[in-house]
Amino acid sequence: MQHTTFNTISVIGLGYIGLPTAAMFASRRIRVVGVDVNPHTVKTINLGRIHIVEPDLDVAVHAAVQQGFLRATTKPERAEAFLIAVPTPFKGANFDPDLNYVEAAARSIAPVLEKGNLVILESTSPVGATELMAEWLAEERPDLTFPQTHGESSDIRIAHCPERVLPGKVMHELISNDRVIGGMTRSCSELAASLYRVFVEGECAICSSPRLAEMAKLTENSFRDVNIAFANELSVVCDRLGIDVWELIGVANRHPRVNVLQPGPGVGGHCIAVDPWFIVHSAPEEAKLIRSAREVNDAKPAWVVKKILDGIKEYRSLNPEGPQMFITVAFYGLTFKPDIDDLRESPAKRIVESMLSLADNLCVLAVEPNLKSLPDNLAGARLVSMDEAENADLKVLLVAHSVFRTRRPKFGMVLDFAGLWQSPVG
Repeated sequence: MQHTTFNTISVIGLGYIGLPTAAMFASRRIRVVGVDVNPHTVKTINLGRIHIVEPDLDVAVHAAVQQGFLRATTKPERAEAFLIAVPTPFKGANFDPDLNYVEAAARSIAPVLEKGNLVILESTSPVGATELMAEWLAEERPDLTFPQTHGESSDIRIAHCPERVLPGKVMHELISNDRVIGGMTRSCSELAASLYRVFVEGECAICSSPRLAEMAKLTENSFRDVNIAFANELSVVCDRLGIDVWELIGVANRHPRVNVLQPGPGVGGHCIAVDPWFIVHSAPEEAKLIRSAREVNDAKPAWVVKKILDGIKEYRSLNPEGPQMFITVAFYGLTFKPDIDDLRESPAKRIVESMLSLADNLCVLAVEPNLKSLPDNLAGARLVSMDEAENADLKVLLVAHSVFRTRRPKFGMVLDFAGLWQSPVG
């Protein structure tokens, strides 16, 4: 039986994608049961609060909880549709996809599945993950039928619909962006599309298979990664040749068909820094350019660390105390992109970690307005305000937070790896 309306939806994983998605459905007066393994997350949400930084999310969650349309729990409950939005990291030196979270989520919802239910994998995944999820569900529920064996007549509908939103603009883009939907059958796709049309104003584009939908998301982020790698490699080349890369890009982008991106200290986040490896893993001999781009971007933080160490050496050479003098370095920004609190795969965080382990006679300050405390692996640094950082000997800009735009340091040595305190030709 195919539902034309949905009364109860369950979202598995209440993180940066799951919680905004849950709040969006709840804002359309659909009952949403959010599931998360973290009791603190569940408690926070049930109090009408949020545990992450995302503009407008706090208002949406508070209203949804107060009105009774959103509730969080640690154990899955019955629903008509289940959306899985859990992490899909990689593991090991070979960057193999880690689907343990997806498998755990699938097996956790299996006991409460009923005939006619829809299960959607939203997590960005390697090609074939949706089909694996269907197999795990079938293993747990041999009393139900699934699309891989019963096609259109299956009891359970299964589809893949990857998130395609920008942190910091999630609440807007969930509504306005097109959705790519790949069901295991046409009916699976159509049912999933009818669910998303509850709040999506963009087009719900139906793909021929979940594999194509999986590859579409990986392609989007790999495209961005390759373009960022060009900019990052260009910055390293310009440094060798004594050219201001920011001025160069400003001039080059005057060409009507050229749009070089801005370089930075690397690439972070759960998507762009991870997804290309899923393609490389699936086709290692063919994905040469994608692998090279990943290697360029992964190498950039080490290059930045070397430039900072060179800057420290230069600063000390200008002072009478010499190579052993104690200096203070302030790092501006730790998150993987501007104006969010997300540290996942952050190159800035990795750079500060390296500096804490490599440099001697150093006081490390971190200026990160989006965090209330530092993670344990940065325990050797001190979180400070911009005013407190003004007295640092060396200022290092790693993330172009908007609050930094009008607060260029007044004195001391400055190293800008985000281009915010530069004046490129434009």
